[in-house]
Formats: sequence, C-alpha cells, structure tokens
Amino acid sequence: MLRVKEAIVVEGRYDKNTLSQLVDGVILETRGFGIFKDGERLALLRRLAAEQGLIVLTDSDGAGFVIRNYLKGAIDPALVKHAYIPDRYGKERRKRAPGREGKLGVEGMSPAVLEEALRRAGATLLDAPAPDAPPRRPITKADLFADGLSGGPGAAERRQSLLRALDLPGHMSANAMLAVLNILYTWEEYRATVDRL
Repeated sequence: MLRVKEAIVVEGRYDKNTLSQLVDGVILETRGFGIFKDGERLALLRRLAAEQGLIVLTDSDGAGFVIRNYLKGAIDPALVKHAYIPDRYGKERRKRAPGREGKLGVEGMSPAVLEEALRRAGATLLDAPAPDAPPRRPITKADLFADGLSGGPGAAERRQSLLRALDLPGHMSANAMLAVLNILYTWEEYRATVDRL
C-alpha cells in the first residue's frame, strides 16, 4: 500500500474502490458531474487542498477532462497536482459495453499504472525518503513551436503522436500538454522522445 499525503479526488465509487486497493489515504469522489452542483463537496475539496494538497485523478475521456478542468478553475492551482492515466481502449469488467469513447477509466487501470500516474504527478509518499531534486530546465512554448508541436500546420497531429508516444491521454491542448510535460518529464526525456518521432 502507498501512503499518500495528499487527498485524491476521482470521479466515482468504482474508481475509488480500485484506488483504495493501492492507496492508504483520503480518496474522495466527484460523483461524476455532480460536483458542478455540490457546493459542499467543492468546499471540502478546497479545504483538503489547503490542508494537505489534492491530486486530481480522472478518466482520460472527454467527461474526465471536463471534470478536471472544472476543478482546475475552482481550486487554487498551487494546491493541486494532476495525475493522468494513459489512453487504454477496452471495457471494464462490470460493464456490458465500453464507454462512449471506448477508453478504460481509472477503475480499469492496473495498480502499476495507477502507481506510476501518482508518482509522476508528484504524490508525497509518506514512507519514501524525500529525493534531492536538482533544478530542472523547463519545457517551454518556444520548444513546442520549434519542434512543430504548436502554431503551425500539422501541429495537432504531431502533438497527438507525442501524446501517444508518452502514453498520455489525447484530450489535451498545447498549453495543457505543456503543463503536463513539465510535471511528468524532464527536458531531456522530452527531447529524446521528440527526436525519436
């Protein structure tokens, strides 16, 4: 079990059940789009974010990104970390048919994938020693432009190729991708992946 300092917010109870098999910590649900009308739950998420930090872990489909973006605007971004699961196609065991986009959600991910997503998001693991992190060179908008990933013809297709190569969800604008890249990857890892493409 991973002991995580931050509270983790997921979409629904099946996501929570799956994650609770891996994480010893506070796991809350948005109840899907219910978070849009639930001021009390949002206030709780804000308070938890202020007290111990918050990790948002939603599905990689369009609905998951709508919820994630709502939380981005509703909670101080300095208090929130974002964990992303990769695009994986299939259906969860409990369902008769795959979702609208055909992607597995948090509940369909293996413990190893979920652990990696949390680690890459910068989850504070209470049993692990704090690593001494050297200063990192950030990935910039200028890097994306120079590599043909924004601001030019074919940039969207190249971004999709990069997102697939990095096993990240495809529902990201150039700005969202830039934020995620700087959280999950060093400039050197980014450079190596772009050079391979």
